[in-house]
Amino acid sequence: MDERLVVVGSLNMDLSVTVPRLPGPGETVSGADVVRGPGGKGGNQAVAAARLGARVRMVGLLGDDAHGGELRAALVAEGIDDGAVGTLPGAASGLALIVVQDDGENTITLSPGANDRLDESMLRALTDGTVANRADTVLLQLEVPLPTVLAAAREARAAGALTVLNAAPLPAPGPLLTELLREVDVLVVNETEAAGLLRLPDVSSVARDESWTARAERLRLLGPGTVVVTLGAAGAAAADGRCRLTEPGFPIDAMDTVGAGDAFCAQLALALGPGRPLAPALRRACAAGAVAATRRGAQQALPTRAEVDALVSRDPV
Repeated sequence: MDERLVVVGSLNMDLSVTVPRLPGPGETVSGADVVRGPGGKGGNQAVAAARLGARVRMVGLLGDDAHGGELRAALVAEGIDDGAVGTLPGAASGLALIVVQDDGENTITLSPGANDRLDESMLRALTDGTVANRADTVLLQLEVPLPTVLAAAREARAAGALTVLNAAPLPAPGPLLTELLREVDVLVVNETEAAGLLRLPDVSSVARDESWTARAERLRLLGPGTVVVTLGAAGAAAADGRCRLTEPGFPIDAMDTVGAGDAFCAQLALALGPGRPLAPALRRACAAGAVAATRRGAQQALPTRAEVDALVSRDPV
């Protein structure tokens, strides 16, 4: 694989603690020692894509604190081009506080720091007005300001790159989000995000009233040519105008799901492209997410291409 991928998104330092169960409101639950490591949806997806064999360029913003230096070093160690990663004087880098339940479920509290300062003018300055930079694919998420993501999507589409949006965390409905969905080729959402975009009262109503593939097809009406809904351990559902399909999850012993969605998105972005079928791309994406969920941490858990190949081969269709 020699795919050229640009990731525009967040870079965070993750502080994670594992607990026997997630605490309720006002409750204290004792957990294991804190694990510290690089994260952020943008950083995670960039590292995942690099390990999966792509040539990756990261576009993002760090603070000039100690975390910023560590986060940049983590990108460079993976062979990622950090030339479009800026450092903002006087700002703190993004920070995520993660609580992980023993079965892998988690809650995340995010302090965006410098990520929130990645505005359109900063995007242009970091990329010299060429976000796509001869890339085959541009991968986006929503942990940086929405107008910036929209600007990146427009530039990617104008350059002829495949534009993939992981719409997480999902913002409130509004004209910017509506316009962004019309500018992307591939939309990836989880069950909760899909329900939010469709203005459904809750996720359970989806399972009860209509299949996930039908909901994916309805999400296509918002603009994306291809829509993928991740279903956790159950796999994923998708529609691309030619077919609707579901891909079952791989049987694993989940340990930590923090980086699983990012591994899924990176592999899907690399496996899709003009003329490439959706089904094998979806299967590889499910495999990448499954491998990541068997290990603790975010970037520490992200799989290599060989590991995804091995899981796909072990459990053939």
